[in-house]
Amino acid sequence: MLYRIFSCCTLVAALGLTAPAFAAAHADHKTVTKSSAKKSTASASKKSTLKTKTAKVTKTSKSSRSPSKSASVAKSGNKQVTSRAIANARKDISISRTLALSTTLDNPGVQSVGVLVLNEQNGEIMYEKNADTLTPIASITKLMTAMVTLDAQLPLNELLTISQADVDTLKNTSSRLTVGTTLTRGELLLLALMASENRAAAALARTFPAGQAVFIRKMNEKAQSLGMRNSRFYDSTGLTPNNISTPRELALMVKAAHRYPEIHDFTTSSEYTFISNQSGRNMAFHNTNPLVKEVDWNIGVSKTGFINEAGRCLVMQATINGTPVVIVLLDSNGKYTRIGDAQRVRKWIETTSLNKSRAG
Repeated sequence: MLYRIFSCCTLVAALGLTAPAFAAAHADHKTVTKSSAKKSTASASKKSTLKTKTAKVTKTSKSSRSPSKSASVAKSGNKQVTSRAIANARKDISISRTLALSTTLDNPGVQSVGVLVLNEQNGEIMYEKNADTLTPIASITKLMTAMVTLDAQLPLNELLTISQADVDTLKNTSSRLTVGTTLTRGELLLLALMASENRAAAALARTFPAGQAVFIRKMNEKAQSLGMRNSRFYDSTGLTPNNISTPRELALMVKAAHRYPEIHDFTTSSEYTFISNQSGRNMAFHNTNPLVKEVDWNIGVSKTGFINEAGRCLVMQATINGTPVVIVLLDSNGKYTRIGDAQRVRKWIETTSLNKSRAG
């Protein structure tokens, strides 16, 4: 028997688990860690220690040293300044100068090739870069896969089994979901969104009642209905480079995905563990976006993607300075560039908002 326990009732219901089953299993297992269970909009709450049923994430704030403060300390003849303090002060000054050179009020200094930052509240395009250029989107595709699955209102507690047909023969990517692994449709959806599991996404399309071809057709129909006129989908995983879109059109998809509670819950879960029916062992899967674990981020939707043709991609819906924002970052070069770009966008928005409030 598989034990599947979630840290909140919403996730339990989404996977079709009954309350008694959840309560019984909860005595021995805790399996899903939410990075933030619907964070409070109050800034004090955002900065508090995040506690979940499976993990405790503690952030240690680092005090910043301004150049002026470092200078005043250095000049004081009555205070002893260690070499470490001086080195740290110089490092902070260097970082500040670098940020000042790369980021301006009109430019967040991102390195991703395709970018769009949208104020979801008023529709304002806050920043764009190659926003209408078509490009492969890799596993960002899985947001569309999730919407088509949920639109069909199929039972999320129905058991599905990974088959040989779900194995990737295009890119030959590996997977820990071995052939014969049985999970609920809800669990496969969770793993496809949170851990970007390709076999999970493939199984969702393969087991669609009308067939995989109809599933792909519905993905394209959904795209057209959202105004994604130039986007095209050919599979449910994003492994094919033929799945293409633009930053502007992906912003429409992210906005639509944010309206699904299951997509919000699944894409912002940080971890899920289940007992494999194949090996009998615990199998833990983690979110591909480390930012969902950060207590100072208020993320509503998150999805990463990568194939060589697409580069490293990241799309998010997040609330920054009280404003709902959609961030699309495509074709980043380097493992951590997309994460760094997201941090730069956030800092840029916070700085821009502060300057506007001062000017007003």
